[in-house]
Amino acid sequence: MTGLPELADELRRIGRAAGLDSVGICHADPFDGARSAIEGRRASGESAGMQFTFRNPARSTDPKATLPAARALFVGARSYYRQPVGPTSPAPAARVARYSWSDHYAPLRRALGEVAQRLVEEGWSARVLVDDNALVDRAAAVRAGLGWYGKNTNVLLPGKGSWFVLGSVVTDAPIAPVAVVEEVADGCGGCRRCLTDCPTGALVEPGRLDARRCLAWLLQAPGPFPVEHREALGDRIYGCDACQERCPVNRRALAGHPGAAAGPADRPWIAALDLLDATDGELEQLVGRWYIPGREMRYVRRNALVVLGNVARGDDPAVIAALRRYLDHRDPLLRGHAVWAAGRLGRRDLIDYRADDDSFVTDELARVRARP
Repeated sequence: MTGLPELADELRRIGRAAGLDSVGICHADPFDGARSAIEGRRASGESAGMQFTFRNPARSTDPKATLPAARALFVGARSYYRQPVGPTSPAPAARVARYSWSDHYAPLRRALGEVAQRLVEEGWSARVLVDDNALVDRAAAVRAGLGWYGKNTNVLLPGKGSWFVLGSVVTDAPIAPVAVVEEVADGCGGCRRCLTDCPTGALVEPGRLDARRCLAWLLQAPGPFPVEHREALGDRIYGCDACQERCPVNRRALAGHPGAAAGPADRPWIAALDLLDATDGELEQLVGRWYIPGREMRYVRRNALVVLGNVARGDDPAVIAALRRYLDHRDPLLRGHAVWAAGRLGRRDLIDYRADDDSFVTDELARVRARP
């Protein structure tokens, strides 16, 4: 059997060779600070009903809930940054956040899988946790010395920034350093760019996000899209990169390493009308990797209607046809958002004569008609 220090070094080499940009190893004690923060955000309402690691904080902040004999975490980060790409068509286009241009978790999972396999070969137990509600991956990355918590709540890696997906291998192998890993110094300094430039003011103070205002979460939340944040959504259909794009740490990192070009599997834009024309099955093919409440495609269409209202032209025949179709849709959630989009595009002629027996749609009609 390989000696533990030698094994830890070997695992680091395996992870880097498999495509990880940064790796670290730390002990597997509970993340008490993260649990306190999660429970505090739930109590204040700032978690806005998010599930993920908020669903069961006792589980997601304790590696031993996944592996009772856990003694160490091997933590890896893999870059997902791709160079900017503009829409390729003049038709109304909906923007996808970079982490969802393609499945960046699959190569991260494979790389950590190689680390786990080596541990198993040595007779230890190991489980890969990637995009999994069982572990607070940012807290693990900070403890393992990969980076610091930025004011935008993302983990920032020194000299590399925050465009990374994170994952861990939890193991009973005692490979964690004896001394506590030294924390990476805060590199944000006095900068508040992410707070001041957040489109909705969701970053209410450094390191504190109010999900009730966060566009990335609102795109995934059930119910109507809050009317007060619809215009701020702009052309976004999934996720929001604003705080990362504004971040000077990220900009400096990209100045020296501009990142890979978008590949054929990347989908940075989706035609908004395609989303509105597609069947449920076709939408599953298009956006099946996205988190969608209850897997109900109505929420993809809801978001597409808001995007349409923000970026389309009110004299475009295809846009008018889509609005007419959704103004008559059987789903009141979609009728109501179509009302908003029509009003936003200056097409009150499409709705002035309409009445509805649903209170949500009625409120949307009244709001548009009240405008000067």
